[in-house]
Parts: sequence; C-alpha cells; structure tokens
Amino acid sequence: MRIAVLFGGASSERDVSIASAAQVFTALRDRGHEVLAIDTATGVLGPGEVAAFVSATVAYDPPGLADIPAAELTARLTAEGGELREVDVVFLALHGGSGEDGTLQALLDSAGLPYTGSGVLGSAVAMDKDVSKKLFRCAGVPTPDWIMAPATVAEVAGRLGFPAIVKPNTQGSTIGLTVVKAPEQLPAALAAAAAWDREVMIERFVPGREFVVGVLDGRALAVGEIVPQLGEIFDYQSKYQVGGAVETFPADLPAAATAELQRLAVDAHRALKLGSYSRIDFRMDETGALWCLEANTLPGMTATSLMPQSAAAAGIGFADLCERLCELALTEHRDR
Repeated sequence: MRIAVLFGGASSERDVSIASAAQVFTALRDRGHEVLAIDTATGVLGPGEVAAFVSATVAYDPPGLADIPAAELTARLTAEGGELREVDVVFLALHGGSGEDGTLQALLDSAGLPYTGSGVLGSAVAMDKDVSKKLFRCAGVPTPDWIMAPATVAEVAGRLGFPAIVKPNTQGSTIGLTVVKAPEQLPAALAAAAAWDREVMIERFVPGREFVVGVLDGRALAVGEIVPQLGEIFDYQSKYQVGGAVETFPADLPAAATAELQRLAVDAHRALKLGSYSRIDFRMDETGALWCLEANTLPGMTATSLMPQSAAAAGIGFADLCERLCELALTEHRDR
C-alpha cells in the first residue's frame, strides 16, 4: 500500500505525535509499504529529514504555546494534494488539536480519502470531555462527577470535595491538569487550565488503581494497569519519560473485574460512536467500583505506548496493529 502518515501539526501534543508517527512510519516501511511522512504544519518530509524523524523522542515538558507552529492544514491538503490524493490510506498519528477533534477528519472526508481512527462525529465528541461524560452516563458507563467552570470553592467543596481534578476540557496528555488538594489551590489551577482552553472541567478525584483498555474493531483488547512512578497521577512526564510508570499488561485482576472493564470499554467506545480503535481509561476505587475517565480516539502509537501494549498482550504485534488499522480504514471507507 501507499500510505501517508500525518503527524505534528499545531497541537500541545505535537512532540508525542512526532514520536508516534516515527514508530508507525518505520513499522509500515519495514513491512514493504511505500510510506510518506507529512507534518500538517510544515509539509512532506524529504529524504534528508527522515533519519532525524525516525529517532524522535518526547521532551520532558510539553511544548509551550509559543512553540507550536501555526497550522496550515487546509493548505497542505490542497497545495500538496497531488501527493496526498495518490495514497491508498492516511494513517493519522496526530494527537490533540485539529488532528483529533474532527477538523482533519472532515477535510479528509471531503477529499474522499480513507483514514485511520474515528470519523468526524466521534472525534469531535471524544475531544470534548464534558460531552463525553454526559454520553457515558446515558450509556450506563460510570464516570466521576464533575462541574464546569466557573465554579466557586463552596460549589466544588459541596459537590465534589477535595482533592479534585482541574483540567482543560479539550486537551490530552494531562496537559494543563492539576490535582487540587486544598480549596486555596483552586484559583491557580483554574488559571493554569484556562491557559490551554476556553472551557475548564473540575472533576471528582478518584483515588485507587488506574487501568486502560484498548478497543479494536469493536472488541476489547487486554486490560493494562498503570502505576505512576513520578507522582500520584499518570501525568505528561509519567506517560512519556523512561521509568515514568510501571505498565502491566495484562493487569493482575480477577477474571470478573477484567471482563467488566472490557465490557465498559466497549460500551464507552460505542456511546461516543468511535471508529476502528480507541483506548479507554479507568480508575478503580477502594471499593472495587470502576469509573471511566475518558476515551482516546488517536492514542499514542509508539511501540511501548499503551494501545500497542494492550494489543500485544492480546497477541497482536505492533506492525500487525499498524497494518490492521490501515485495512480497517479501507473497509470503513468502502462501506460508507
């Protein structure tokens, strides 16, 4: 196949996207496919740029707002459309921003190009944490209680209690997220989240264990447990730095708990009308109750990312997973 891997772009998760794309690019190229690497902010990588690209890693801190290049998404799809329109499928290795919120998906639909991941509706809904949680509740998927800012300290204390989670409504990778342990910390946390998003969510903090479940072609993959090593939550550094977390696939759980996590993951995936794959994140409290945190429509795709680990524990290797996602994209495109 001739495959275009789209990555980078104007997103706070740009570095993560580049690292994912590098691994996907290498895996597909090594399988004999003709692969183009296209940064949606800067264009097609030339032969001299590929060597540096395939060795990309994620910096300790996310890029600042001033470091994110200006988006030129529409221009890339038109001016360079000759290259892009000759591919069989587009592999989306973008994270956050217009690459994950339905914008790019709409452009690719209008261009008639098959692409991996979810469609416009599922992408837009999953990017909005507030809307996602409302749909989880409608589908009977438990999710921690929340309120949207503005909210007073009294409102947060009365409904959610402390500690509480404050986070941007449409950001990923825990960027802009703060665990607020005391009322006096709330104003600073709200300001930090508001620097990344016009809408800010305040969510009940669920102490306990953290789990993830990959969903592929409507079926749950292996359950994984995440134990952060750099702090109490699975934050940006814990996710992307070596030794940041201990990740166990499959998780050490009773069969009934594993089955329930897998059932809820598929229910959450369906509730948001997601596409060929996703990663669903959960917490388990001290009573054993499960709480769905969010769905990721374009989860990290380095060989050691959570979605590939979930697939590997289910018997699907990284290169096989990448090819399978391309095949599913072609099938979904034909069936529309």
